[in-house]
Order: sequence, then C-alpha cells, then structure tokens
Amino acid sequence: MATPAPGGPGDSSLVALDELSRNFTYGALGAGNGSLSGAWYRRNQIHLFGALLAILGNLVISISLNIQKYSHLQLAHQEHPRPYFKSVLWWAGVALMAVGETGNFAAYGFAPITLIAPLGCMSVTGSAIISAMFLKENLRASDLLGMTLAFAGTYLLVTFAPNITQAISARTVQYYFVGWQFMIYVILEILLFCILLYFHKRKGMKHIVILLTLVALLASVTVISVKAVSGMITFSVTDKMQLTYPIFYIMFITMIASCVFQVKLLSQATKLYNTATVVPVNHIFFTTSAIIAGIVFYQEFLGAAFLTVFIYLFGCFLSFLGVFLVTRNREKEHLPQSYIDFGNVPGKQMLDKIQPDSNGLSYGTLPDGSDSTKSPSGEKKEV
Repeated sequence: MATPAPGGPGDSSLVALDELSRNFTYGALGAGNGSLSGAWYRRNQIHLFGALLAILGNLVISISLNIQKYSHLQLAHQEHPRPYFKSVLWWAGVALMAVGETGNFAAYGFAPITLIAPLGCMSVTGSAIISAMFLKENLRASDLLGMTLAFAGTYLLVTFAPNITQAISARTVQYYFVGWQFMIYVILEILLFCILLYFHKRKGMKHIVILLTLVALLASVTVISVKAVSGMITFSVTDKMQLTYPIFYIMFITMIASCVFQVKLLSQATKLYNTATVVPVNHIFFTTSAIIAGIVFYQEFLGAAFLTVFIYLFGCFLSFLGVFLVTRNREKEHLPQSYIDFGNVPGKQMLDKIQPDSNGLSYGTLPDGSDSTKSPSGEKKEV
C-alpha cells in the first residue's frame, strides 16, 4: 500500500494520530495504581495540581457568595439602603467569584473533565461551613453528615479518576471534533435539546427537570469547549501557533455562547423554584452531563478497569448525596425577626412594629384613621 505523500489528504490525520499516541499516557497496572502511594503521586502530579486548582477555586467561590450575602444583609439593616451594586463589599465578592471561576477554568487544562466537574460539591459544602462560622447560620446534623459524605466522595474521585495524562492541542481537538463518537453524541443532544425546548417554549412546560436538563445539555458543550480552550492556552506555552488555529476561536465562541444561555435558563429555574431544590438537582445533572461529555469527546475512561470505574461512580454518588443533605430544607428556615417594619407610609398612622398574622396571608392591618373596627356582623368594636 502506498503511503500518502506529505501534505496530502491523509497526512494531517496521520500527524494527529501520532500526536494522540504521544499525548496519552495510561497508568500501568501494578503496585500503587489506584492508591495514594508514592508511585501514584508521581504519575498523577499534574492531575493533583488541576484538582487542587478546582478545589481552591470552588472554595473561593463559596467565600465570594457569602461575602455578597453579607453585603445584602448589611444594606437591608440600613435606614436608607443603597443599591447593592454601589457596595464595595459586594464588588469584592464579585471579584473573588471571578478569581474562583478562573481557577476552575485553569483546572480543566491540567486534569480530565471527569475529575474536575464533580469537585463542584466543594463549593456547596464550603459555603455551608463559612456561613455557619461568619454569618452565624445554624449548622445542622444533616449538614455535618452531608459534608462528611462529600469529602469522602471527593477523596474517591481524586484517587480513582481516570489515570490518563493528555496534552490538549489544536490538532487533538480537531481530531476529536470530527470523530464518529462525537458526531453521534451531538446529533442526539441536539434532538433532545430541541424537543425539550419545544415543550418549554411552545407548550409552556416549566418543570424543574425540563429546565435543568436544558442547562445540563448546554453544560456538556461548555465543558468540552472550556477544556479545549484551556488546554490550547496551556499548550501554547511551548507552541505559540496554537492560538492561530480556527478551532481555538470556534471553541472560544461556543464556550461564551453556551455559558450565556446556561445562565439564562438557570435564572428561570431559580425564579420558579427555591434554591434548596435547584442546587442539588443542577449539581447532579451538570456533573452527569460533564462526565458523559468527557467520556465521549476526550475518551477519558478508555482502558480503565471495571473496579476503578465502579469506585469512581460510587464517589460521585457520595458527593451527590452530600450536596442534597447540605441543601435540604434550607429555604424553610425562618428569620429571627418576628415583625415587619413598614417605615413611613404616606397618609397612614405610624406604627413601630406590625406583627405578622400567622394564620393568614397578610402582615397585619394599618389603621384607617379611626379608633374602631367593624366586626363581621357590622357592629363597631373598640380597638
């Protein structure tokens, strides 16, 4: 069989295959594989660095959320509250949020998607710890159990994640982009997305499963493009030509567009349902979608042993259960204040405190200027 001439149609595919064989390094079976031994550390130094970036990024995000919440509480207790976007503390929380998301973005360049995506549970558990310490919120027994399960799941995820080192270059992304696995996956995902979008827009169905499934389908595209962009930027340190490939800008635009539509759909879900419901369901759907995307597009479980995959999935289950326990019944907690301060109401008599009516839907009644009210039978009674 004649070999393709250099520069011919088969040359680029051969180069991509050669590059893929150099980029993949599978952990050999033997002592130390799948355990926290010295050999395991030596093989997984890059993965551990990516996992550390993701954990720190998620913890910074939880700190930023609590800072923003604290700024809202401070503004609410002021006599003349300012808009929240004029608060320096609120902007400090936004800046920390950007730092945390940057850490997550960089983590995808060093570790597989199947390792980084489930570590989002650290943001939820970290937020519960910080809010209990600094915002004096209640720390329940279910919170402690959920944190323990989340930490155990994180340990299993880091230990038994796919033992594969892969340098993501522009040629690698191009090769995966035209693979038959990804083509089938994209077709099925587009069909499912269009069906759900039809029921959501045309039929007016706003069930939380429909909304968060749409978010998860977009999230799978997001994590694929995020890892591609992050990997090509990391690879450009040694090869400056990486950022000149059209695939880099295609992935960059896809990443931005999918993130924008994700935020829009997630915002609709949070308006219709409470946070205690949205957070665990979204975490489960997002993580599952990201893992499938990593398996299909980047083939991250290729050559993995069955026991490794089983323990990895068990770690995901523990992290899901931990997030559910931490967020369970959070919205049912009541504020310690037992009154509503109306402030100045034009044309009405001033009342310092108006007690809420526990048996009705109103917050009490303002006087109408007289000293009596009417009973249901029409007779006047003194207040």
